[in-house]
Amino acid sequence: MRILLVEDDALLGDALQVGLRGQGFAVEWIRDGAAGEAALASDQFTAVVLDLGLPRMTGLELLQRVRDRGDRTPVVILTARDAVDDRVRGLDLGADDYVVKPVALTELGARLRAVARRAQGTASGAIVVGRLTVDLASRTVKLDGNPVELQAREFALLQELVLRAGRVVTRTQLETQLYEWDRSIDSNAIEVHVHHLRRKLAPELIRTVRGVGYMVPREA
Repeated sequence: MRILLVEDDALLGDALQVGLRGQGFAVEWIRDGAAGEAALASDQFTAVVLDLGLPRMTGLELLQRVRDRGDRTPVVILTARDAVDDRVRGLDLGADDYVVKPVALTELGARLRAVARRAQGTASGAIVVGRLTVDLASRTVKLDGNPVELQAREFALLQELVLRAGRVVTRTQLETQLYEWDRSIDSNAIEVHVHHLRRKLAPELIRTVRGVGYMVPREA
């Protein structure tokens, strides 16, 4: 899952980026509201972690602008403002969750997974697609009830496919969700990960749609 972190505090932003990366998220860190708006206009993210007291454009202004243009990317507000009126306004403007600082990184990760699942129409933390069970919290996979060991990138790719089971996910979409702006990507990286997943799971569980991308069937 690829997260846009919009936070101007250098120490907190660094801690959040490192902590969320440790939970398997790809994190792009932006330090002001205007840059955050530009990033959302030009790129795709699974969810946004949004501070309110930002330079150049406040978090609430950013939230209103992206919602006004129809951007439905899930937004988790993370702020020191704990007044009820602030929470109500943020949620009414279109935030999906509201978290008051300080917050445990594990809790923030859980909230991000929750809003991402809801955005894809999935309520449970463990996604069951046919023979596959993918637990997003524990980052574990079972095939026919038997555990399967996956590398971090393999799990991340499978996660994106099962969250969109029955729909084709393009290679570009997968690259966007798995890799950050400052990470170099081999031209065949996605194909290599898919090959390893098929070997560890079963070849028929991930279908290639030629010229488009990959898909996990709903009855995988």
